[in-house]
Amino acid sequence: MAQQSSIITRDINDLARKSGNIYKTVAIISKRARQISSNLKEELNSKLAEFASTVDNLEEVFENREQIEISRFYERMPKPTNTATEEFLEDKVMFREKSEEGDRNVENL
Repeated sequence: MAQQSSIITRDINDLARKSGNIYKTVAIISKRARQISSNLKEELNSKLAEFASTVDNLEEVFENREQIEISRFYERMPKPTNTATEEFLEDKVMFREKSEEGDRNVENL
């Protein structure tokens, strides 16, 4: 079974072109990745909470296959940074730049 590599070479100029600065681009992608990660964590915790038990028996830990399958599903998902980078490159991320007069839209998607 061939697994897709999570390392992709990106052209830094393509990334910087959308925001005008590579450092702004990295900040935008990192904020979006944190949002995605937070959402996934909440979703995973809510699904795992369904299987939580108040009694900790060693037998129950080994028998809870549903919980293990849910965890494996989330482990196989793409990393939040990869997802955020793809969204940024596909113009699915809206970002603003703060100015002294107030917020002005840099890109409204």
